[in-house]
Amino acid sequence: MFLVQLAALAIWTDRREDLPETETEWRALLLALTAGDARPWALTGRDDKPAFMQPPAPVGLIWKPVETPDALDLLITSRNHDLKQTIARLAEAEDWVFALVSLQTSEGYGGAGNNGIARMNGGSSSRAMLALAPVSHSRAVPDPSSWWRRDVLALVALRRNGDEIAPGTPGGPALLWAMEWVEGHQLDLTRLDPWFIEVCRRVRLEPTPDGFVARRSTSSGARTDAKAFKGVVGDPWASISAEDPPKSLTLGEGDFTYRRLSDLMFSSEWHLPPLVNPTKDDGDCLLVAEALSRGNSKTDGFKSRIVPIPGAVWRFFGSENTGTLAKAQIGEIKIFDEALRNALARVAADGVKLDDPNLDQKLLAKNYYRSTEARARFDRAADRLFFPSLWDRLAESQTGSDAGYYRFIRNLHQAAQIELELAMPGIPCATLYRPRAEARARRAYFARLRKAEFQFLFDAQLLPDLPLVDEPEAADV
Repeated sequence: MFLVQLAALAIWTDRREDLPETETEWRALLLALTAGDARPWALTGRDDKPAFMQPPAPVGLIWKPVETPDALDLLITSRNHDLKQTIARLAEAEDWVFALVSLQTSEGYGGAGNNGIARMNGGSSSRAMLALAPVSHSRAVPDPSSWWRRDVLALVALRRNGDEIAPGTPGGPALLWAMEWVEGHQLDLTRLDPWFIEVCRRVRLEPTPDGFVARRSTSSGARTDAKAFKGVVGDPWASISAEDPPKSLTLGEGDFTYRRLSDLMFSSEWHLPPLVNPTKDDGDCLLVAEALSRGNSKTDGFKSRIVPIPGAVWRFFGSENTGTLAKAQIGEIKIFDEALRNALARVAADGVKLDDPNLDQKLLAKNYYRSTEARARFDRAADRLFFPSLWDRLAESQTGSDAGYYRFIRNLHQAAQIELELAMPGIPCATLYRPRAEARARRAYFARLRKAEFQFLFDAQLLPDLPLVDEPEAADV
């Protein structure tokens, strides 16, 4: 994201139509962003002058030493076990560059004087990316250079075509580390270029005989006055809610499950980021969803999900049918989840079935928790099947074929049955009643599927002879 923003700013400022291909050209374009001043591109310099991702520091600040780049980075590690602190003792200049970019463009609120970035909805939120990436020719992973080139050109095209939606001012100040940071003064976000590269912390690097060390200090307020925008500041990778007022996506402690991605991509509750819109040159692509999961004064891991999208799907992608099919698949998964939950709860209840339906339902509900682990495993299996099946059904819907539907239901049935049979022996149940309990559990499972009119699962004459969907490769998941 940093490299795309920087390149787009350089090209837009120079009014170029193409991407430079030599170091000399790029050097000239980057220097033009700082009016020919090379100091903002150096890793070290005088405190009252800018250095790379390090704004000038006013006099009188209290500094704390930072010995290694991993201690400067944005991960919150309150205990020195599992993830060790300050271990990057043999750091190169490149390590400090990565730490600076990570901190200054992705950090949230970290306590008094340690403020976060403008491109997130609150200090405990996260800056999430939802993007399309060209596929590498060797395997199903993004091609970095092609991805960068696509996003830079697409971003510049958005502005040239007048399709950019952001509260900023194109051509306004953009490299915030090159600007004076007066204590107590906040920048007006509406005056900044929407592609501005922000800095949220006061940091300075110093050279040593062995490399570098850093110092960090605090600030009385955030660098930009952006709290009222709730993260809706024109970030081209940000998913924005359709509510009033709108907010940028907060991942929280969750993950990019099929439910969340389906919601972000196909529902009317979210607006797709501009860079997720396909271009005329896009073929087979990967949907890339990434964010650092954050909470109140804690981080919960870097979440990343890559979903292959066949080029043939694009002509149907924005249709209402896509959202309808995605919602239908979520509903079908829910039916199997309920069947698995009810069956395992019946085992935990010793197979007892009360004559009063209301009392019987209460008895089951008391034992739903016994099915939690099995349902979580089933949901992971459904997650692996969801998008390959959706693309198949979307393509087949144009021909009227139901083969994808039958295949998806069969796969869900197989996954749920496996979890049912694996979980039943581990559910506490009186030995005397276990045969009855497991028999009634299976009956309850199949009864829920018949109620959902999945009768074809049990009738060989109605079930099409279709192969199950192969397990996707790990790189595809």
